[in-house]
Amino acid sequence: MPSEVYEIQPSTLETVDFALFDFINDKMNSRSTTNEGWKKVPVVWVTSERSFLSKNNKDLRDADGTINLPLITIERVSVVKDLNFKGAYYSNPVNYTDPLRGGRISISRRIVKDKTNNFAMADNIKNLNGVRRTPNGQAHYPIKDNEKIVYETLNMPMPVFLTMNYTVTVRTQYIQQMNELTTPFATLGGHINSFVIKKDGHKYETFVQSDFALGNNASNLGVDERIYDTKFNFKVLGYIIGEGPNGDRPKIIKRENAVEVKIPRERVILGEIPEHNDNKGFYTE
Repeated sequence: MPSEVYEIQPSTLETVDFALFDFINDKMNSRSTTNEGWKKVPVVWVTSERSFLSKNNKDLRDADGTINLPLITIERVSVVKDLNFKGAYYSNPVNYTDPLRGGRISISRRIVKDKTNNFAMADNIKNLNGVRRTPNGQAHYPIKDNEKIVYETLNMPMPVFLTMNYTVTVRTQYIQQMNELTTPFATLGGHINSFVIKKDGHKYETFVQSDFALGNNASNLGVDERIYDTKFNFKVLGYIIGEGPNGDRPKIIKRENAVEVKIPRERVILGEIPEHNDNKGFYTE
């Protein structure tokens, strides 16, 4: 029987960032009419260094260093740990009595067949109060009242839910390009303005705020370049699991329950006289 592999990808602040970035860059895959035809609009983070952006994607700027439009930028503007948004878990995620294993939730449980079978076989061949559980003490005789079941449980740190706000800015040179790029954002989620973004097996509910901030300098008759920009605000209900690289707690803990407790008697230490002794140094039944 092949061994089972348990793996849970971490959910961090960067995981949520990449989930939104991949959704806008890959899922939406916005395109616009340009001088070179119908082309995909680049999506970048505004927090990146200018030198990195210039080297990473040389098409973002022209020979004079001016950014080529149209362009979509994403910025994480705030992270809020809201007490009213606690997700499915309401208890304190930190257990100070057991900092390494406390504050965890069970994600999987299975029966350890070989160990459970060993306990059942041991009970089958035992003589309990002069009565055997199975005919002739058969070890593999099927029984229904086996209470010594060994479970293997997987535990992970309790998720901590955060409200993360993002600003997505669409910037173009022409009103036609703005209309082409604004329409997909306006229709996200339909009338409820809600959709789900995914990354590494994690899902985050996302809401498009109703207010679209429109801006342009079309009324300015100066020599400045004409620019249209529209800002869309997104609220992502994300969560993080564990403390990341700075945490001491293991991500996954595998435990097995105790099915029997035995307290042996140390006769030598206690100095007791054996109950069944014929005073000759031999035990008798």
